[in-house]
Amino acid sequence: MADTREAIVHASHLPMSVIIVGVGNADFSDMQMLDGDDGILRSPKGEPVLRDIVQFVPFRNFKHASPAALAKSVLAEVPNQVVDYYNGKGIKPKCMSEYESSRTLAP
Repeated sequence: MADTREAIVHASHLPMSVIIVGVGNADFSDMQMLDGDDGILRSPKGEPVLRDIVQFVPFRNFKHASPAALAKSVLAEVPNQVVDYYNGKGIKPKCMSEYESSRTLAP
């Protein structure tokens, strides 16, 4: 688990998300700790994650739910994770008019 925490702390500097779906009736307390919703995840050396990149969802919570409900829960944090990454890099989104004017079709 120490290597996993270290890898997640280093990955928190990259443009990526980690999604974990727990299958079965096991004790997923380690996965919930990696998720970091209950506090800031730290490497074994004490280095904190730069941003939250892990989403953990126990599949058993969706045993009688629709696949769409599972997908919604699994992907719930990804939009904020993307925004956090770009904000951390100082990259602001273009406003819609800038986007529209930059789209040109070749004649």
